[in-house]
Amino acid sequence: MSLQEEIARRRTFAIISHPDAGKTTLTEKFLLYGGAIQTAGAVKSNKIRRGATSDFMEIERQRGISVTTSVMTFPYKDRLLNLLDTPGHKDFAEDTYRTLTAVDSVVLVVDCVKGVEAQTERLMEVCRMRHTPVMIFINKMDLEGRDAFDLLDELEQKLAIHVRPLSWPIGIGATFKGVYDLYRGGLRLFEAGKTKVEHSQVAVSDLGDPVLANTIGADAAAKLREDVELVQGVYDPFDVAAYHSGLLAPVFFGSAFNNFGVKELLETFAELAPQPGPRPTDHGEVRPDEPAFSGFVFKIHANLDPNHRDRIAFLRVCSGRFQRNTFYHHVRLSRPLRFANPTTFLAANKTLVEEAWPGDVVGLFDTGNFKIGDTLTEGANFFFRGMPTFSPEIFRELVNNDPMKSKQLEKGIRQLTDEGVAQLFTQVVGSKKVVGTVGELQFDVIRYRLEHEYNAACSFAPLNLHKACWLTSEDKEALDRFIRAKTTQIVYDKDGAPVYMAPSAYMLDLERRENPAITFHTTSEFKLSTVAAT
Repeated sequence: MSLQEEIARRRTFAIISHPDAGKTTLTEKFLLYGGAIQTAGAVKSNKIRRGATSDFMEIERQRGISVTTSVMTFPYKDRLLNLLDTPGHKDFAEDTYRTLTAVDSVVLVVDCVKGVEAQTERLMEVCRMRHTPVMIFINKMDLEGRDAFDLLDELEQKLAIHVRPLSWPIGIGATFKGVYDLYRGGLRLFEAGKTKVEHSQVAVSDLGDPVLANTIGADAAAKLREDVELVQGVYDPFDVAAYHSGLLAPVFFGSAFNNFGVKELLETFAELAPQPGPRPTDHGEVRPDEPAFSGFVFKIHANLDPNHRDRIAFLRVCSGRFQRNTFYHHVRLSRPLRFANPTTFLAANKTLVEEAWPGDVVGLFDTGNFKIGDTLTEGANFFFRGMPTFSPEIFRELVNNDPMKSKQLEKGIRQLTDEGVAQLFTQVVGSKKVVGTVGELQFDVIRYRLEHEYNAACSFAPLNLHKACWLTSEDKEALDRFIRAKTTQIVYDKDGAPVYMAPSAYMLDLERRENPAITFHTTSEFKLSTVAAT
């Protein structure tokens, strides 16, 4: 196929939600329809627990949550879907934010019982900022949840986006009978406990068809007609252009656990979701149909396979064609790299690939050459933008509980923080190591992985700090003078850049006023411009 044909086939998207909304369950149902897996990893009984396909880390299986982004590539009809299943927990929001830079659209899962939750609002802020197209799946309609119209109103108010239902529920909870497909027509009946892919659908010519009342009952049919008439009167007709611009979100209803309403969502997504689009760089936009290859690393994962202690850099292909055993230019290091074993993924399972196209996510075996945000090209010098490291919110001192395992701890903490789940800072005086995160759960994950993957025992001592600020100045003397004066509050990040650890918001504001020649950065994206300029 030509470059344009390969681009047109691909749909690269993330599934996002608040924890426990059903995101990972929906992911697995998509994989079932794509033929990528044969059985879902759902809980069948209290005695039998099958680990979810996309939650491959042991700690994820133990806690029942996703704490890292999984990448899954699978075909569906004439499309090739690259699906990124993201962490829902707020403590791992930064991993999700970075993942959103690597996708072209999003499926947002909302629990019909709980409605729009805080993490959902934060994730949608990122989508709106980037004008990312969003489809919404209102899940768990088989439970006693909120009224469909009330949910739609809440979506518009809290997420600041227009919505347009493309399927409609018939009842809810105990009265849930199925969904009516507003986009294509047709009626799908609900059967509780269905966990296999089903294809049966009742043919209904229109809502006046007597088959409707005979199938779901006269009262339910009358209520459905009334609801659909209200939908058609209140909501504007569906506009694909508005959806692609991130202004309008189509909405579907169903039950992911029962594999209900998923097929309508997947079919419509495969048809309407945007193909890979342009990406911003510090030298303008890069279009996917440009012949020269380019891509960026948005995630790094150590020990994807604990038996081999491997380290994988996840690369989003943005333009041209990526080929195995070809030298590409690493912009930050200004050196060529060649990849003998690039892979695509189905969660923890990897498949060797000879080539990849815009929209694809490729796993590159890494010996320590990559950092999040790195760019590969066929020779051009530019950086893709939009992947800054944010100042952490919680800080802990890393304490070595076994001095005999110092080398393992040093290697482990550096590799794990390279993944972006936390940030590592080192104080010159005493070589104290400070780990910064956006949530407490990350410390539990780091501690667990250091022990089980690196055989290194550690603990974390609390630090009373407000914010980490990267320091730059055109006045070198002023910067050096500040660093000398604040020795106990200066640490260095993994690139050796100086960072001021502000003890409070007041002190940060005071230092900014008293040191006007110094810029206090709360994100690290400025470093990309510095590297590119050199």
